Amino acid sequence: MSELVRISYDSERPTVSGRDLHQTLQVKTPYTQWFERMKEYGFSENSDFVTVHKNVIRVDGTKMPQQHYDHQLTLDMAKEICMIQRSAIGRKCRQYFLELEKAWNSPEAIMARALQFADSQLALMRSKNTELADNVAIQNQQITEMKPKVSYYDVVLNCKDLITISVIAKDFGKSARWMNRYLHDKKIQFKQGDIWLLYQKYAEKGYTSTKTNNYAGSDGEQHIKPHTYWTQKGRLFIYDLLKVDGIIPLIELEMEEVYE
Repeated sequence: MSELVRISYDSERPTVSGRDLHQTLQVKTPYTQWFERMKEYGFSENSDFVTVHKNVIRVDGTKMPQQHYDHQLTLDMAKEICMIQRSAIGRKCRQYFLELEKAWNSPEAIMARALQFADSQLALMRSKNTELADNVAIQNQQITEMKPKVSYYDVVLNCKDLITISVIAKDFGKSARWMNRYLHDKKIQFKQGDIWLLYQKYAEKGYTSTKTNNYAGSDGEQHIKPHTYWTQKGRLFIYDLLKVDGIIPLIELEMEEVYE
């Protein structure tokens, strides 16, 4: 079917320009006067037609708003206007609108519009889901940034006491035997009898403090036993050693998993 009058499908239902219809019907009366007369047949704005304001652009680029306006008419209004004209072109236009309306309401056209609407809703939903996911990711990032990241240094600085090698080893998920062997292999300490002592190179750095503990022997006598304790400075020294070898404390390993 050849296009007699241009149809707009921008809204939920097809509409036609009042000026295009006025021109096609070959009406001699100026459009504004003609349309005001057509409205007297009982047509209502925003129900049967909507007013479309158009800006006129001057040569210098300035706009003259609402100097020219049009109307978008429903097909029902357009059909009635065609009947009112009582002309051959009016009857032809009315028949043209009837055929368009029939095609618009055919099962195939209804199904096509339904699929198009479903596609648009799906695209909108995907867009909203993407936006929601982005917002959640941003919020998680903001929450993560506000959380204080506890490092091993923070733990050490908050502790002023002397500690045993077993406590330090536990920070890294290791045993005291493993840690002592590690420090021995690194030429940090050596074993003298039952006690681990630092080599002279490290003994003067304040990493350890050797204390003597009293204990009751099996013979009923009081005995003394020296024991090496590590200072917080020594604790950080061990931390730096292990970090070079890729061994980090459990607290920082857990934080890395949280931030990933």
